Amino acid sequence: MKAFLRIRCFSSASESSLSSVKWISPLQYVKTQNLDSPAKTLDTISNVPRKRRYMSHEHAINLINREKDPEHALEIFNKASDQKGFNHNNSTYGVILHKLAKYKKFGHIDIILHQMSYETCMFHEGIFINLMKHFSKSHMHQRVLDMFHAIQPIVREKPSLKAISTCLNLLVEANQIDLARTFLLNAQKNLHLKPNTCIFNILVKYHCRKGDLESAVEIVRGMKSSEVSYPNLITYSTLMDGFCRCGRLEEAIEVFEEMVSKDQILPDALTYNLLINGFCRDGKVDRAKKIMEFMKKNGCNPNVVNYSALMNGLCKQGRLEDAKEIFNEMKAAGMQPDKVGYTTLIDYLCRSSRVDEAIELLKEMKETECRADVVTFNVILGGLCRSCRFDEALNMLERLPWDGISLNKASYRIVLNSLCKEGDLNKATELLGLMLARRVLPHFASSNELLVSLCEAGKVANAAVMLFGLVELGFTPAPDTWSLLVDVFCRERKLLPSFQLLDELIMQDW
Repeated sequence: MKAFLRIRCFSSASESSLSSVKWISPLQYVKTQNLDSPAKTLDTISNVPRKRRYMSHEHAINLINREKDPEHALEIFNKASDQKGFNHNNSTYGVILHKLAKYKKFGHIDIILHQMSYETCMFHEGIFINLMKHFSKSHMHQRVLDMFHAIQPIVREKPSLKAISTCLNLLVEANQIDLARTFLLNAQKNLHLKPNTCIFNILVKYHCRKGDLESAVEIVRGMKSSEVSYPNLITYSTLMDGFCRCGRLEEAIEVFEEMVSKDQILPDALTYNLLINGFCRDGKVDRAKKIMEFMKKNGCNPNVVNYSALMNGLCKQGRLEDAKEIFNEMKAAGMQPDKVGYTTLIDYLCRSSRVDEAIELLKEMKETECRADVVTFNVILGGLCRSCRFDEALNMLERLPWDGISLNKASYRIVLNSLCKEGDLNKATELLGLMLARRVLPHFASSNELLVSLCEAGKVANAAVMLFGLVELGFTPAPDTWSLLVDVFCRERKLLPSFQLLDELIMQDW
């Protein structure tokens, strides 16, 4: 409160230039008490105890599912177990573990799992497969293995091939090659694993991720000699993707031809897209177009993903007109472009200084009810800034949240960095005020640069107000910036309250 009073003191003593900064500290807002609410009296409280309704398993599951607070969900779970004659089963344990994992309450999960080890009811491994997926999403890969190893002691059965393949696939997808190798060796030794096609496909992906394509090819050859694990479309697609990512495109084509001609397996749009993407990444866009034509002739209609991949390849080569032709062809074929396709074209239009065309596409998105996301708007903001159309960019930042668009930090930083680079301190200060009002902290380097620029331009009062707002959001000036600010404030005797506040902040080990 003391610091706040000093800010108010400073504000009254500052120059009129302070009025240009449209920022009000959230510290000035005080929560008011609701004086109109009636006070509770003893007369309004009934002394008659109400009989508590018995909570069935189904009722407990519904309550836990509807509860958004994981702590409250756990309370419901525990209250159910306190009932006489109630014992949790696989379903109630499954739903509470899913709720806790969803909200990353991993400590509570460990307690529940420990409790499950003493239960006499029958559990299903699906609970642990679900937990494996949650831990993988949180990059807790060792815990993925822990959940797999918990299956046998709690479920009291050996893990199924589904559990093995899920665990192995999660580790491979996360590029945890060493953990995947150890897991596979243990499964073969302790569980007498006999891989099926699904597990072999994961092994093919495993070797492709390592870049060991020769081993991947050997696995596919071994699969062909087995009746129960013969290669399928996923096997060949995975191998083709491995060759494409390593730039070995001709070998990818050979795998494709072997799949179609020898094994009579028809490719789908996803398989074709691997080749289209591969040739586009290698800069061979015309070859990718031929693959698209081959795809059409053989009865596989391209989808939005195929068209978007080809458009992206054409745009990267600067062939915007060709990309627009593909875009129009896609619409003529009765397909509605998705936001990825629109954003791809909008991005390259903006980079080619054709911002007005990009804005027209943005309007088209709205008309066709293809909702643009923050990535699309950030691309437009970047294009406007590169064309020095800062007023339009600022108006967009001001308006979009009111239109229901959730901006992120990058949205504001794109414009602020461009304004700082351009040296437009007035607009930069105006934008920083908007960011502080919306509790958005600018980039560290940009904040320091703007504070220094304001001081060097003689806008010391604005620099002081900006500093207070930034400090409130957790900003700490760089040492050089800090030295300059203290030096400038010392010279400005009418800003003595500001200097006193800065001194106090230092004494608080800020």
